[in-house]
Amino acid sequence: MAVVILNWNGKKFLEDFLPGVIRHSRKTAEIYVADNNSSDDSVAFLKSAFPEVKIIKNNTNGGFAKGYNDALKQITADYYILLNSDIEVTENWIKPVIDLMESDPKIIACQPKLRSFYEPSKFEYAGAAGGFIDKYGYPFCRGRLFQTLEEDKGQYDDITEIFWATGACMFVRAVEFTRMGGFDERFFAHMEEIDFCWRAKNKGFKVMYCPDSVVYHVGGGTLPKISWRKTYLNIRNNNIMIYKNLPAHNFGVKIFYRLVLDGVAAFKFLVDGGVKDFMAVGKAHWAYFYRLPQLRKERKQLKQYRVSKVYKRNLVYEYFLRGKQKFSDLDQGKFS
Repeated sequence: MAVVILNWNGKKFLEDFLPGVIRHSRKTAEIYVADNNSSDDSVAFLKSAFPEVKIIKNNTNGGFAKGYNDALKQITADYYILLNSDIEVTENWIKPVIDLMESDPKIIACQPKLRSFYEPSKFEYAGAAGGFIDKYGYPFCRGRLFQTLEEDKGQYDDITEIFWATGACMFVRAVEFTRMGGFDERFFAHMEEIDFCWRAKNKGFKVMYCPDSVVYHVGGGTLPKISWRKTYLNIRNNNIMIYKNLPAHNFGVKIFYRLVLDGVAAFKFLVDGGVKDFMAVGKAHWAYFYRLPQLRKERKQLKQYRVSKVYKRNLVYEYFLRGKQKFSDLDQGKFS
């Protein structure tokens, strides 16, 4: 198996976290750093400080999606372990996940428990205890609804099927990743892992969460947590993703309501003084509509099903109007 860290101008993170990855992984997996054409001295630093780490140099910065697609084509392994450079791993973080995946060939991807590096008692935003979506395509996690992070009190210590595994620390079967064409490179960054998991579920695969493996994530390593660029990518990519993957039942209605909800979010940004975020929503919608002719062709070629682990209610309504701040507050009977 191969641990693959995608790097772009992340020398500081490599300096801080790569020693732990090597210490806790080298007996189990080959360790690679795929560099996305960094302009800092990351590659020279790696060669000098960590000669045992294999380096793959991508010719361009194609973001998370293309960066990993290009790098993984050059690696032979049964499993790819995609790992952000700003993650602190722990002892025995690989074996429990691989054992779980080996138990069922239908498991295509899996994630460990993600806690916050800066607040270790809390779950971390990007993956927490496993990812889900609501009926309009809004992503959330066990342990994180929107900006609300729960403390880890063992409430999500069960091995369970989820909708999506976080790209911050994602274990994936290499042969199936390749067969599916990897990540959608149009996404550049954000939600490409959710799109991949959704496409995999449409093909009958499972995505799982393994709490016996724990890692700690800094988060916001490439883009800050509050960023108009992140707003743009999240909204554009989310709309592309749901157009490709939503099943036919009420498809048009759901697309319409999702666009309306994006508009509401845009005006909320504006009221809060986020002019750039307001404009980012409009720009994201324009980019989405521009791609519609191509997306229509793709949708006809793909097969969409009513897959498992979708929350059959509107998370925006549940969170902001009904005050449901925790995953456990949600109606568990409304998950497909």
